[in-house]
Amino acid sequence: MSVELPFAPVDSIIRRNADGLRVSQAAAEELATRIQNRGARLAAGAAEEATVDGRKTLMAADFGVSEVVDAERLELPIAPVDRIARLDIDESYRVSMDARIALAQLLEAYADDLAGAAATLARHADRRTVKAEDIQTYIQLVE
Repeated sequence: MSVELPFAPVDSIIRRNADGLRVSQAAAEELATRIQNRGARLAAGAAEEATVDGRKTLMAADFGVSEVVDAERLELPIAPVDRIARLDIDESYRVSMDARIALAQLLEAYADDLAGAAATLARHADRRTVKAEDIQTYIQLVE
């Protein structure tokens, strides 16, 4: 599974949570991979919800999102999120635009949580750079 997300928006998400810390390229790559894996799992669950309802189109409600934000407010681009949504679901499923935005909304919130925690760990380690190991450590702590 290749990383579908461009690193620039992921780097921006880390930076907005890092409060002046630097961000290593490896941290952006690690977070992009985590976002992609989570997105594929969420889409697979949404496909199951759609199937239960007798649909082949994923909707925002299948992701548990009742209010979809304006796509312009999101850092994550919708096209790569759409490709992530399709990684682990059958090609016969369609993904509505609201579902794509809802998934991007969920993934961005997830990325904000990870990035904020990684920045805290970097500060705790008395470093000025958020590294991939900060993201990995946080994942290990919460799982």
